Amino acid sequence: MQDKDYNWFLSNYEELFKQFGPSFLVIKDEAVLGSYGDFEEAVSNAMRTEELGTFIVQECNGDESAYTVHIASMNFR
Repeated sequence: MQDKDYNWFLSNYEELFKQFGPSFLVIKDEAVLGSYGDFEEAVSNAMRTEELGTFIVQECNGDESAYTVHIASMNFR
């Protein structure tokens, strides 16, 4: 279920940013349950009505840094 919600988030990212602006979105069943100013607020509010593990919280900031991670690896010898 969470993969489906994440893929929905990616597919609709531009529209979600236009609608909600910079925020942390609580997503479940391919729908936004709420928009919050920070991650902690999003999780605590979502847990009032939803069981932990049944939703995702995803940052929406207008660019790909919200859903990508860059890992640098340095090897010194």
